[in-house]
Amino acid sequence: MIQFLLNQELRSEHALDPNLTVLNYLREHLGKSGTKEGCASGDCGACTVVVGELHTDDQGTEQIRYRSLNSCLTFVSSLHGKQLISVEDLKHQGQLHSVQQAMVECHGSQCGFCTPGFVMSLFALQKNSDAPDSQKAHEALAGNLCRCTGYRPILAAAEQACCNKPQDQFDSRQAETIARLKAIAPTQTGELNSGDKRCLVPLTVADLADLYDAYPQARLLAGGTDLALEVTQFHRTLPVMIYVGNIEEMKRIEHFDDRLEIGAAAALSDCYTALHHAYPDFGELLHRFASLQIRNQGTLGGNIGNASPIGDSPPLLIALGAQIVLCKGETRRTLALEDYFIDYRVTARQDSEFIEKIIVPKGHALFRAYKVSKRLDDDISAVCAAFNLKIDNGVIREARVAFGGMAATPKRAKSCETALVGATWNSATVEKACAALAEDFTPLSDFRASKEYRLLSAQNLLRKYFIELQTPHIETRVTAYV
Repeated sequence: MIQFLLNQELRSEHALDPNLTVLNYLREHLGKSGTKEGCASGDCGACTVVVGELHTDDQGTEQIRYRSLNSCLTFVSSLHGKQLISVEDLKHQGQLHSVQQAMVECHGSQCGFCTPGFVMSLFALQKNSDAPDSQKAHEALAGNLCRCTGYRPILAAAEQACCNKPQDQFDSRQAETIARLKAIAPTQTGELNSGDKRCLVPLTVADLADLYDAYPQARLLAGGTDLALEVTQFHRTLPVMIYVGNIEEMKRIEHFDDRLEIGAAAALSDCYTALHHAYPDFGELLHRFASLQIRNQGTLGGNIGNASPIGDSPPLLIALGAQIVLCKGETRRTLALEDYFIDYRVTARQDSEFIEKIIVPKGHALFRAYKVSKRLDDDISAVCAAFNLKIDNGVIREARVAFGGMAATPKRAKSCETALVGATWNSATVEKACAALAEDFTPLSDFRASKEYRLLSAQNLLRKYFIELQTPHIETRVTAYV
């Protein structure tokens, strides 16, 4: 059984189909049709809902953290122990919520199909903002698409809703909601079981290891932003899933003098502060990683584990010399991330083995990263590049260069690195290294970019890296190209 709050209503579910998304649960099981299906792939934001969960801040204060999510990519099992808020829950005692009223007064809606998703993104923004901030508003709304109104009035609504925000029913009930969430906090492995399909929800790494050993055919579910597409886009059935999002050990982000240790189930939005502090370019890239809704769900471990050749984080982590800790039963092994990827969607992971955490070294001052995509926000890379050199007295002592989108896996450019190491850091060396990239990669052409464009982009990014290190005041890192 799983338990969660539907606004303030306690829901206990056991026999639901584990492949059921929160979107279809709301619409088909509860008759709450305000949440819309636009794309069923997490791109349009029409299905946005907000999930509240207990969170202790840096001062030790217990509060509710509200996050916007794409309900089309969220399986119901991930609600265990949390609060689900949909657009129907905002109106209170006959009065529109302040974010709804702002949308009305600022003329932020026309056909209205996308409006509930915008309203929920604005609601989450209001809950997480103390003052109007155009950058935060753009970030909060980057995952919501409107085809007819235009974004100016919606951004005006965001400013109005976040400026002098009035107390709402969620504020007045906060103590009560915290108490209710504590009361339903999971204490043992939860389960959804429809007879032919099941999803297990363990609470510890040890329990996960035992369950995965018992069900090696199970699919591990973290954020689900990739896995859910098998259900929503390809109409496949997932007979057994194990949801890892309630394992606190795998959500920790720990700081050490020489490294970061990031739990594989840590959401990308949680990883941002730590990675941005250590490597500003990594933080900037995370700002362009899909949308805020996706970053609130998607995990660093998941972005590695799905072994996509165009995942944004692996090239950066490879260039930094990151490692992963793999767990199977009571056995753990540490593997260089670059050795995890073997071929297209093929990894070194053994049966019943899972990524427990990622170890990211600190102290690489010359690390830079770049993402080439057609759109600035909410788009997949055509090419993603990461450069990490150690230069001493003008001579390159060490070089780690990695790319995504250039091969069947995220991959180091070994010939390029060989051309760099031991050479003087100048334009002639860079040109030799650019030529060597043609030995490292034979990229494919697809709808994102041609092979010629990819190779030339990779070479130009190395040239860009050289120019930026020579003249850092002109840096325009993590740039998009059209």
